[in-house]
Amino acid sequence: MRVVKLYSFDDIRVEDMPVPDIGAGDALVRVRSCGICSGDVMPWYIEKKAPLVLGHEPAGEIVKLGRGLEAKKIRGSEGKHINFSTSQPRNFFKKGDRVFFHHHAPCFNCAYCKRGDHVQCSTWRGSRIIPGGISEYALVPEVNLRGDTLLLPEKISFDHATLVEPVACVVKGLKRAGMKHGDTVLVMGLGVMGQIHIMLAKKYGAKVIGADKVPFRLEKAMEFGADSVIDISREDLADAVSRLTDGGMADIVVVGPGDIKAMSQGIGCAARAGKVLFFTPAGPDDILQLRPHDIYFRDINIITSYSCGPDDTKAALDLISEGSVDAQRLITHRFPLEKASEAFRLTAKAEDSLKVVVIF
Repeated sequence: MRVVKLYSFDDIRVEDMPVPDIGAGDALVRVRSCGICSGDVMPWYIEKKAPLVLGHEPAGEIVKLGRGLEAKKIRGSEGKHINFSTSQPRNFFKKGDRVFFHHHAPCFNCAYCKRGDHVQCSTWRGSRIIPGGISEYALVPEVNLRGDTLLLPEKISFDHATLVEPVACVVKGLKRAGMKHGDTVLVMGLGVMGQIHIMLAKKYGAKVIGADKVPFRLEKAMEFGADSVIDISREDLADAVSRLTDGGMADIVVVGPGDIKAMSQGIGCAARAGKVLFFTPAGPDDILQLRPHDIYFRDINIITSYSCGPDDTKAALDLISEGSVDAQRLITHRFPLEKASEAFRLTAKAEDSLKVVVIF
């Protein structure tokens, strides 16, 4: 089978490797589509893992099940059948099923899982799909199949299903931020994740301000429902937010870029008793200088949100299925597998694109 393997940020190759052998509780999926994540184009984050087969936003079709699954029901937490977010919930998979499968899945039994913090679960951290999402076939281990694989409704295409994981990350972030109806939400960075934040914040009744410097992305933000946008190449961000909020600033600030300057700016744009959500990590050696005195007396809450869990992916699939997230318009570019390196370059450029997908 063909795979896309990264050796360095500037060295991405299409290679051949054997189709993985599956165990009794595993499934083999013919991957049909896989999205490219902004994390895939952060050199400090991705190069330390090289060489690796890229991709963690896949969707495809089950072509083979392990012997242990032929007649065994797949169960989720506390012995309950998994809810596949469809009108006809399934408690088993079969050959030919169209699925989204998450690259991580939790145990459902540890202290982290019991309090809903699935991404802190050691099983979640240690699980993976083999060899990766941008490959013609992927092995979905039993823990992933049981814990976070979703049957796709017929109306959801494979390329639209690549947005389940990104949307789920936004669902989790806004949930952690405690966004409520009537909040003013500032979204910094208007790539695909910023646009999804806009869609969902508007769905739940927020006033939304978008900020970026790329004209294409500013225009898209208005199309997707932002009440106003700020071109940070032309106007100071804090001054603009103050102007748009009559000095009240933003109840929730979503800092999209994993950038120290953006994080500091985000804190400065928060209202009193406001919340600042760091949605993307900074590099391991980056240091953010804070003024604890200012943060304390303004009652600022700084929140992080890493990845997503099974509750979030189910919610995300529902949001895509009902049209609250416009998957068709979020996907701006599709590339065949043999042109995957072009897809990564376009994503890294971060200008006239949103979601870039590799199709098979």
